[in-house]
Amino acid sequence: MSNIIQKKKKHQFPTAYTVIIIVLLLVQILTFFIPSGNYATLEYDQPSKEFVITKPDGSKHKEAATQKTLDKYKVKIDVKKFTNGTIYKPVAIPDSYKKIDQKKPGLAGAIYQFLSSQINGIAQSIDIIAFVLILGGCIGVVHANGAIDAGMQALSKKIKGKQILLIVLVMGLIAIGGTTFGLAEETMAFYPILIPVFLLAGFDRMTVVATIFLGTSIGTMASTINPFSTVIASNTAGVNFTDALPLRICMWATCVIVGMIYVIVYAKKVQKNPKASYVYNDFVKEDQEYLNQEDTVKEQKFTWRQKLTLLVFAIAFIVMIWGVQQKGWYFTEIAVVFLATGYIFAFISGLNEHKFVESFVNGAADLLGVALTIGLARAVSIVMEESHTSDTIMNFFSQQVSGMPPLLFIWFMFLVYVVLGFFIQSSSGLAVLSMPIMAPLANVVGIDRASIIDAYNWGQGFISLIAPTGLILMSLMMVNIGFNKWFKFCWKLLVIEFGICLAFLAIGLVVY
Repeated sequence: MSNIIQKKKKHQFPTAYTVIIIVLLLVQILTFFIPSGNYATLEYDQPSKEFVITKPDGSKHKEAATQKTLDKYKVKIDVKKFTNGTIYKPVAIPDSYKKIDQKKPGLAGAIYQFLSSQINGIAQSIDIIAFVLILGGCIGVVHANGAIDAGMQALSKKIKGKQILLIVLVMGLIAIGGTTFGLAEETMAFYPILIPVFLLAGFDRMTVVATIFLGTSIGTMASTINPFSTVIASNTAGVNFTDALPLRICMWATCVIVGMIYVIVYAKKVQKNPKASYVYNDFVKEDQEYLNQEDTVKEQKFTWRQKLTLLVFAIAFIVMIWGVQQKGWYFTEIAVVFLATGYIFAFISGLNEHKFVESFVNGAADLLGVALTIGLARAVSIVMEESHTSDTIMNFFSQQVSGMPPLLFIWFMFLVYVVLGFFIQSSSGLAVLSMPIMAPLANVVGIDRASIIDAYNWGQGFISLIAPTGLILMSLMMVNIGFNKWFKFCWKLLVIEFGICLAFLAIGLVVY
């Protein structure tokens, strides 16, 4: 009885849903105090082959798509970047910010916006949600025909004594994907597969999320040739992204190696003493089931159906990565790949029709919570957009940084992008909004614009390690770990990576 009472009294950290709702409420409250305003924007219209100028009040007109027009609006970008499709989003026009007369909603209006933003967030994220649910269905089928259990056993024999290589290989490959083509939400697919593998290697669930999530977040933070961040930001700032590539490669290597060492040190502690795990008390019984399965799988054969199922699943991942990198696929195309994989599973898995459908539906149900979290996180951006406060925040910061000494300026710019990255999770959206405004400030203080790109990349990437509006809550839900446990695990790494960012920004002032 005393144990039951103690459990009832024990404080529990809010779930991922509650954390996002709290953030959404805070943002909603802030919109009452932050004035509404917009920058004028310039966008290339492909059908008419003209620029569409949208004024802060929303009125539009067209002008010739020439370099002269860009010079007129102080947009220092080659016109070819617009006409060839490199820059496809509206670009903010410098010195064009104006407050707009937008009435703040009353209590009823605010409540409606609070609720409708969540519905709209789910609706606008439907392609990602579809991908997650279909992926969950495929994983359910792979589990049901025993392929994962048998495959785990075969893999555990091969990695015996070399478990640390798991962390190095998985984290390294994901970090390469992050820095080259922005591998991010796609990594959701790796969690259900790697959890049992890591547990059999003697690690815990925190090691799984640290390896996968830190791989993608550090990789995208230290972006080198990622077209959705470094390339589009450089084009929008009017500089060549290859000029700063050597320093960015060094930054990427440093951050990834530090991240690997941090995870490996923790993983080794858990291997030696499972009670050293930050989540030991949360999954003692549940995770022990995976370990107990090792003995039972030894008596089972790794059948040709199971091998074929895993092979087809692996090919689906390869096709996904190829499509994203080479063909510019987004989540609709990726979902189609895994839906096709599901149909193939129906014929090769060996499950009867009832068992197949049941396992697919149950697998999708297991990831329903993750899918809903993705939609809720999008609601924060919707509130910012509807209240027209993003541009106001941008204008405020642009005024604060003028006239600072170079080193103080670039460090402050890094902090600015930490804040902006919290509210604006789209890397390409933040680039086209901020670069025309922030890049010219580099000329004012006498530094290369490439440093602004670095501050943008590393600032928004740094905050993504813990921002509830980003990928972290979805990742934690995949392994059923609370945000408080994650922060307890990574806060030292945050301090280290923060210092690395500041150091490389200082080096950039000398190198560029």
